Amino acid sequence: VHDMVPSCELISDLDAAQILADKAYDADSLIQLAEFNESKVVIPSRNNRKQVRFLDRHIYKERHLVECFFGKLKSYRRISTRYEKLASSFYAMVLIASCLIWLQ
Repeated sequence: VHDMVPSCELISDLDAAQILADKAYDADSLIQLAEFNESKVVIPSRNNRKQVRFLDRHIYKERHLVECFFGKLKSYRRISTRYEKLASSFYAMVLIASCLIWLQ
């Protein structure tokens, strides 16, 4: 068993072609787990790494688009404060806000 980083638990059963993350997720255990699951790792190496991994910068830019979307989603107060108590109502509000962002 790996010396588990909390994010390893999130991706342990994940079936993904690529895993995109920032430098904070540059942990050996996470990268080994992702490669074991046959996922392409798109995580920039930290500055203290002796051996720097190749980074596909074109794919890494896609991560920025996702982060910007979540930033826009958080601008809706009902979502950022989790105003809706039921999961189904919260999900509906996220869908409505996503549609409004897409229409802009």
